[in-house]
Amino acid sequence: MRVRGLGDLAARSGGALLLVTLYVFLYAPIAYVIYTSFQKDLNWPFPPSWTLTHYADLAADRTYQEGLVNSILLGLGSAVICTLFATLGSIAVLKYRSRWRALMVIIYLCPLFVADLLVGISNLLFNRQILNLPGNMGSAMIGNAVHCTSFAFLIMLAQLSRYDWRLDDAAMVFGARPLRCFFEITLPLIWPAMFGAFVVSFILAFNNLEISFYNLGAIPTLPTIAWGSLRFGLGGELFALAALVNGVVLAAFTVMYLLMRYRIVSFGHRE
Repeated sequence: MRVRGLGDLAARSGGALLLVTLYVFLYAPIAYVIYTSFQKDLNWPFPPSWTLTHYADLAADRTYQEGLVNSILLGLGSAVICTLFATLGSIAVLKYRSRWRALMVIIYLCPLFVADLLVGISNLLFNRQILNLPGNMGSAMIGNAVHCTSFAFLIMLAQLSRYDWRLDDAAMVFGARPLRCFFEITLPLIWPAMFGAFVVSFILAFNNLEISFYNLGAIPTLPTIAWGSLRFGLGGELFALAALVNGVVLAAFTVMYLLMRYRIVSFGHRE
């Protein structure tokens, strides 16, 4: 019994050590970037010498300001498209029985297995050779939506799998038309899932480089500006930008977690 207890303790200790190592491997670079963004010396920021100069330089740079506006527009447009199609697709798959459901799921999930680089180049060639369109914000939104809709679709499927579709049937029995049923019954119950899909899609499109680079032409975004700046070395503005983006993403997911943790919002219908 004692040997077995020691074996269980060793297994738990090994698992805990592996988990800690994994988290350190994943998050230590992010913590380092945030820490360095507040340091005067970027090459060897030890011992610490705190400053906000890099953030002031970032705020004063008009190029980064323009890139921020374009990235926000790109993220919002792509997120709206992704949320709309993911919601419609997930409802169609889960609510209605059809022999084409498996094919629809495959079509929605196919972009997960295609590299962003190929999506960007394919959109560029199609727009230029078939549609004769130059790089623009609209084509970049659509290109990012192709990639991000798969993630939004998975989020909607995971949450709507617990939705009780008998509520919709009951509303229609009492005379509600499909559109009224959706806005008064379905939407109030599934909007948290739609919000989660919107946030994830926005973050993916906001931070995307490959698809945006090939479809925006000369229109700058924060990822394309950061990539171009690497040719001149790592400046303090890049550290500040990375720290701010990571901070916003962390804050967004923290708010979502707290809303779910304290049941301010809930997903689906629970009896």
